[in-house]
Amino acid sequence: MQAAPGSDIMHQATAGISVSRGLPRRQVLRAGIATLALPALEAFGVTAAPASPNPRNFIAVGTYLGWHQPAFLPVQSGADYVLPPTLTPLAALRDQFTVFSGLDHRAANGHDSWSNFLCGTQPGSWSLDQMIADAVGQESRFPSIELTAGSGEGAKAMSFTRRGTGLPMIARPSVLYRKLFASPADQARTEYLLASGRSSLDAVQQDARRLVRGLPATDRGRLDDYFESLRTVEKRLGRQILAAAEPVPQPDYKLPDYDPITPNLQLEAEEILYDLVALALETESTRVATLFLHGLGQVFSLDGRQLVAGYHGLSHHGNDPVMIRDLVAIETGHIHCLARFLQQLAAKQLPDGRSLLDDTIVLVGTGMGDASRHSNRNLPTLVAGGGMRHGRHIAVDQSKPGAALLGDLYITLMQRLGMEVDRFSTATGSMNEVLL
Repeated sequence: MQAAPGSDIMHQATAGISVSRGLPRRQVLRAGIATLALPALEAFGVTAAPASPNPRNFIAVGTYLGWHQPAFLPVQSGADYVLPPTLTPLAALRDQFTVFSGLDHRAANGHDSWSNFLCGTQPGSWSLDQMIADAVGQESRFPSIELTAGSGEGAKAMSFTRRGTGLPMIARPSVLYRKLFASPADQARTEYLLASGRSSLDAVQQDARRLVRGLPATDRGRLDDYFESLRTVEKRLGRQILAAAEPVPQPDYKLPDYDPITPNLQLEAEEILYDLVALALETESTRVATLFLHGLGQVFSLDGRQLVAGYHGLSHHGNDPVMIRDLVAIETGHIHCLARFLQQLAAKQLPDGRSLLDDTIVLVGTGMGDASRHSNRNLPTLVAGGGMRHGRHIAVDQSKPGAALLGDLYITLMQRLGMEVDRFSTATGSMNEVLL
């Protein structure tokens, strides 16, 4: 899909998508035809309208400590590359993903610039996932879901609203489960609280409008910004109240007896969070989700062997071969979890014959190219699913004039999702020729 000439990212990324589809399953649930987490069924008339070639879902996975480039990036480019060590768990899915090297945002170096992963050259600016959520997330109960593993509560933000507000992330699988699949009592309480919040918001707006009269122009401008923020909150509250009134799917999924939230249980948390994201996509509870993979100081044990240092310490390996070995072991563990998730999506069939993986773009990357040197260049990146052309390593030569930026890839992903955009941060091109 080609972007319209001169299109405005601030307008277009929030525009809805005009796509003819069958009856949304959440409407079926609201009508009382079913109250379980059922897959899309032809009996419900889902196939009455022609299927769109565009995927509907977007998932972004980012590691705070980057990926060890020599173990993540293939040596050869093209389709005949040798699978590097970190990506070996994905061998059975080789034709379902593409690896990219040489891409970044030309952003500043250092951990403080990590959030450039989804934000571009300005950390903390409107992030890719939230641009997508503003455009397509409104079709689901939750416009987006932000998750984290390996960091406990209060982790750094990976997702930022249009106004640059960092979104909090859920670390506990039990909290995510209750959010997605609340009991009737929880639903009633949530609806009451949301309605109460909206009433309070109305009162604040009335008081604020009284202040407008007689204020100088600069103050009126500030109040205009304030009212715009209130309207955004009102819109979100309205969607949440409608969602709270709908019957909620009740999947047959057994949570563990405890939440694996400590950093040394990061991989255990990832598996459960991926399971719940797959359920959220299948039940159309959300279309956009992010998973932030933090890395702190506690020491991992993998396959009964204790690693020589904590995850963060291993990332600052100083080219020590033993530390690199253990760092790659953790990162390969991340990819094992990812492979299991992608296999789940590939196994779930839609009525039009595509898989849920075809209906979902999965972006895996980082804002840290080399944590040992605090470099934010050459960000290892992988894109899976979305019904695109995969099976290759695309190596971008940054030394060439006009070399592609990571933002060019993001423009292609947004266009693939049906968004009419031609700009992301400082990027104004695309990578359509290699994926679409």
